[in-house]
Amino acid sequence: MKEDQSGDQQPPPLPVLLTSREVAVALQVSPATLCRWRQTGHGPRVVWLSPYAPRYRPEDVTKWLERMAA
Repeated sequence: MKEDQSGDQQPPPLPVLLTSREVAVALQVSPATLCRWRQTGHGPRVVWLSPYAPRYRPEDVTKWLERMAA
């Protein structure tokens, strides 16, 4: 197999992150409900990009749903 001679290396792909609105729509709840869950620690795991930018990994939302269904 021939190695890449160009020396250009691609950075690793960034994970997909969902906004609060996208997660609320997917879960069929209001963004306010998702915010309340987040504040009380009952919702899906959140990633904070800044104090005003919560984001969610799709796999964290899926895992949370599976735990809620059990």
